[in-house]
Amino acid sequence: MTFAITQNCCTDAACVAVCPVNCIHPTPGERDFGTTETLYIDPGACIDCGACADACPVDAVHPVAELTPAQQPYAGINAAYFEGTGQPASGAGAEGDHGPNFHAWGAPSFDRVLPADFAPLRVAIVGTGPAGMYAAEDLLLHTRSEVTLVDRLPAPGGLIRYGVAPDHPATKRIGETFARFHTHPRVRLHLGLDVGTHITADELAAHHDAVIYAVGAASDRRLGIPGEDLPGSIAATTFVAWYNAHPEVAPDAVDLSSDRVVVVGNGNVALDVARILVSDPDSLAGTAIAGHALEELRRSKVREVVLLGRRGPEHAACTGTELLALKNLPGVDLVVDDHDARIGTAIDAAGAAGAAHKAGLFQDVPREAVDWSAPPRAAGGRRRIVFRFHSEPLALHGDGHLRAVRVTSGAGDARGAGEAEEQEIPAGLALRAIGYRGVPQAGLPFDEESGTVPHEGGRVTGRPGTYVVGWIKRGPSGGIGTNRRCAAETVGTLLADAVAGRLPAPTGGARAFRRLARRRR
Repeated sequence: MTFAITQNCCTDAACVAVCPVNCIHPTPGERDFGTTETLYIDPGACIDCGACADACPVDAVHPVAELTPAQQPYAGINAAYFEGTGQPASGAGAEGDHGPNFHAWGAPSFDRVLPADFAPLRVAIVGTGPAGMYAAEDLLLHTRSEVTLVDRLPAPGGLIRYGVAPDHPATKRIGETFARFHTHPRVRLHLGLDVGTHITADELAAHHDAVIYAVGAASDRRLGIPGEDLPGSIAATTFVAWYNAHPEVAPDAVDLSSDRVVVVGNGNVALDVARILVSDPDSLAGTAIAGHALEELRRSKVREVVLLGRRGPEHAACTGTELLALKNLPGVDLVVDDHDARIGTAIDAAGAAGAAHKAGLFQDVPREAVDWSAPPRAAGGRRRIVFRFHSEPLALHGDGHLRAVRVTSGAGDARGAGEAEEQEIPAGLALRAIGYRGVPQAGLPFDEESGTVPHEGGRVTGRPGTYVVGWIKRGPSGGIGTNRRCAAETVGTLLADAVAGRLPAPTGGARAFRRLARRRR
């Protein structure tokens, strides 16, 4: 009986480290690592030891024989990865190998070498999301550093706490892995303390050898179209924060009295908000969803969610794993709006490849030319999600409140020749889900174009002893596990600076900072 990696994979490679037969790929040393949607288990090499399942922080690894009907496709997805990527089949490595236990081992490498007399550092980390906690873990496990965790919110966790959908409890479970460091004897946790409001960046730096900013991308990208600020038009990030009980979003921030919602974008966040909008509230009652959000969903009149995608189905921004999960949502129908000939052509061309190509995942999804002048309809009281590709918003219309979204309607032939037409989609709520964006940090340089802090290997430009990690460092890209490598680079740069004597000496101590934090908070 072999194992397979399923939807929840966080790609942090904890499973790779414990596999005794090197059957999980791509590994951190391979070219594809960090670019694939998940990691994959080679069914020909797996020896059914279960070490990967024990190590997985998000419960994504399961025996193939125990996969639910909804999870069954993942057995094929794992196997298919090894058919066309050049990865060694059945554990074979160099020529002459004869099984999974006899692959070639590379020479050992040591990325960091610290002197024997390396003194403990006092490091502050601003932000307790995955990026900040991976940095803290690295420092605590590999050095004798003392770590000060600072977060402006009253609960730790960052996007794990306030960004992951409540119906993804396995993904939220990685927060338990990080939480064990909150009570580490060399950690001090300060919640509700905002750098830039309660204390300055200079004050924080004065009490520590180094400061790492792991503040993520706290804002959203805007559409830049007329009517974007109408009541009824909000950011998907606001909606996500609303159903996760973010303290800075009011309980009445979302009104679900409209029967149709338009979501601009078709990435994973767009799929998250669409799924929450059409899910049976009873199925969410046992999750960590905010009470006010659950009450509003019970009153909701939403029957249809339209996902707008600027490009075709082959370029859908969501991961294939999230799309597969959406297809198994009880009581919900999926429809592809067949308004552009290019859509059907792309789906049919990719159908034979199945999950190997994103468009192929829509092969069994009904296609119809949706009549937007008619009210939302779904058989038997069901709700539905409509994927509308090759369409982008032009304006939001309404008199005091959103009434409709004007969008492009694709050209008529398969090549996209001719002029695109325009259509209005009646809707009382529009959510823009076109990406996150970093915001300026008090006392730090900022690149307005990329929404990041300028840096070299994590070292903030022009500010010795200050570092960045996560989305504020690289932009809003990559999942949870991507932050492990990102944090390793930043911590490596910090330690190299410490060894070279490039860190400014702090003028205040740990006790003085705790007193300062108590006074200012």
